[in-house]
Amino acid sequence: MNTAMPVQQRGLSFGGFIFGAFLLVICAIFGFRLIPAYIQDATIKNTFNEIAHDPNLQNATAHDIKESFDRHSGVDDITAINSSDIVISSNGGTPVLSASYSVKIPVAGNISLLLEFNPSSGGK
Repeated sequence: MNTAMPVQQRGLSFGGFIFGAFLLVICAIFGFRLIPAYIQDATIKNTFNEIAHDPNLQNATAHDIKESFDRHSGVDDITAINSSDIVISSNGGTPVLSASYSVKIPVAGNISLLLEFNPSSGGK
């Protein structure tokens, strides 16, 4: 005679499901609010690299480089910084563009996130 032991049920309870769904929604809300700031930072870094490696701007003045950034920012819709926020230095004749800025992202009520970015064309 073979008596089988009862198998204990496995799975997710309704309360566990609700808690997991709540965490997923919170993560999605934070993600949807943070992603645009990181996309803008990547766009600024790419713009800095394009300007720094442009052969026509290798010996350009700071004013010319900032005008080039203004043209790029109009096309790429860069709103986090403007040309007056850019610090221009030189590394062996190649211009190095950098900036430091922060983005305040409201989350809910009086809760906000402060993100600080330091894009540079210097490869840091």
